[in-house]
Amino acid sequence: MTKTSSTGSMAVIGRTSTAIALAALVGLSAPSPVLAQYRDEIHNDLGKCTRGEGPALLVTLDGIKSSQGNLRIQTYRATAADWLAKGRWLSRVQVPAKAGRMTFCLPLPGPGVYGVAARHDVNGSGKTDISTDGGGMSNNPSINIFNLGKPSYTKVGVEVGSGVKAIHIDVRYL
Repeated sequence: MTKTSSTGSMAVIGRTSTAIALAALVGLSAPSPVLAQYRDEIHNDLGKCTRGEGPALLVTLDGIKSSQGNLRIQTYRATAADWLAKGRWLSRVQVPAKAGRMTFCLPLPGPGVYGVAARHDVNGSGKTDISTDGGGMSNNPSINIFNLGKPSYTKVGVEVGSGVKAIHIDVRYL
């Protein structure tokens, strides 16, 4: 039978508590996998889609009225919690607008159901001006003033497998 003193036991407990606390601090400073999946600003690399590197969406925007300002296109998971929720976009491409048609390759984290939102910020202010700015969403749902332009995630959801899925979005202006 071994005998341990209470001070020896307390020292072991103290060292163990300190080790647990340090491990917790290190864990907090490391990037969280949950947060890492959101807000990825990417470049428009059409080559990924033409090479078939999926899962991805190949998105063609039609009806861009001018080459002024910026065009921003974002992907979201098509869920009630994520669709158009602040900070919950998965990837974003922002480029100078070009009148007519523009195409984007949007890589996705895995197969699933996703929604795409596009906005033409005509004056480049970074703020939405409903009298001049245009926009559109996957599946081209109708948008009305009563839901402030936010259709349900069920209307914008596009199922994407392991490949590249092509979609078209009509950019609309008031």
